[in-house]
Amino acid sequence: MERELEVKILGIDLDDMEKKIITLGGRLIGKEKQINTLIDSREKPIKSYVDAYLRIRETQDLLHNEKSTEFTLKKSIDNDNGLRDNIELTTEIKDKEMLLEILKNLGFDNIEVGFKERKSYEFMEARLDFDQWDKETYPFPYMEIEVKDMKHLNEITKSLQIPQENISTKSIVQLRKVLKRV
Repeated sequence: MERELEVKILGIDLDDMEKKIITLGGRLIGKEKQINTLIDSREKPIKSYVDAYLRIRETQDLLHNEKSTEFTLKKSIDNDNGLRDNIELTTEIKDKEMLLEILKNLGFDNIEVGFKERKSYEFMEARLDFDQWDKETYPFPYMEIEVKDMKHLNEITKSLQIPQENISTKSIVQLRKVLKRV
């Protein structure tokens, strides 16, 4: 089980931000391609029980030439403190198709697949991810910042000159819902 405190940075020039992070001492720690499969039930959606979602993530690590597949329940426990506070329950899986078949037999019949490219940096003891989804999943690139606490986030956003109005605690699921309404 992992606890994650994070925000998304929306509507900024990611190329300029990446250059700034490198100039200020950021260190590249990851470059990957992902296939993210979100799983839910049309009849009994997970959100009707808890603010969470199920995900299978297939990752191709381009820096180390490795592949992995993980199954995660990502559960939001608090968004009122200016950070998205999540608990992630994750396990490695060997057979994605068999897991999907098991889940379908349990009533999880809503499957959505998205493709993402991610570049990650370590900066000021935080993880900064630059994410770009395929256009059908989410057409706008963004940066995600994982921090220790709100003070840590404020130090990073001040150092990188990120305006408060560009900071969001929305999950990718919530961002996609906003797009569908527009």
